[in-house]
Amino acid sequence: MFYLCSHCVMERLDPSRVADAILTAAGWARVGITAPTSHIRIAAAHELARTILEDIGQETEGAGGDQMGLALEAH
Repeated sequence: MFYLCSHCVMERLDPSRVADAILTAAGWARVGITAPTSHIRIAAAHELARTILEDIGQETEGAGGDQMGLALEAH
């Protein structure tokens, strides 16, 4: 039987897991999805999508393939 890759992934997504991924996404992305300007909404949507994909184990390019991650330290 032939399966489309994206179709198989969609069947395996658990709504609870997606919800958990959204809740653990960056705060700016969760708020930014409702921003009045389209460029902020788009950036926020991409960030939420990256967070969900990382949670389900699918590799993403990150914010920019050539950008280094920002290390945050608690003081």
